[in-house]
Amino acid sequence: MRKTLFTIAIAVLAATFPVAGSAHGCIKGAAVGGVVGHVAGHHAVAGAAAGCVIGHHHAKVKAREAAAAQSQDGATNSTGAAKSTGAAPAH
Repeated sequence: MRKTLFTIAIAVLAATFPVAGSAHGCIKGAAVGGVVGHVAGHHAVAGAAAGCVIGHHHAKVKAREAAAAQSQDGATNSTGAAKSTGAAPAH
C-alpha cells in the first residue's frame, strides 16, 4: 500500500511539472521504446524511458536544424538578393 501511494505521488508530481509540457518527441519515443522494450524481454518501462530521451534528443536536433535553415534563408534575403518566385516581373 505504501509503495502504491508513493508511486501515485511521484506520478502526480511528474504530471504537473512544467518542463513536461516542452518535452517534444518524448511521447512518440516513449511509445516506440515501450513496445520495443516489451518485445525484447519485458522491459517496457526501461524502453519507454530510453525512447523518451532519444525522441526528445531527435526533436531538439531537428528544431536546431530548422532554426539554422531559417536563419540562413533570412541572411540570404537580407543581403538584397531577390527571392525567385518563377513569375515574370511586372512592368
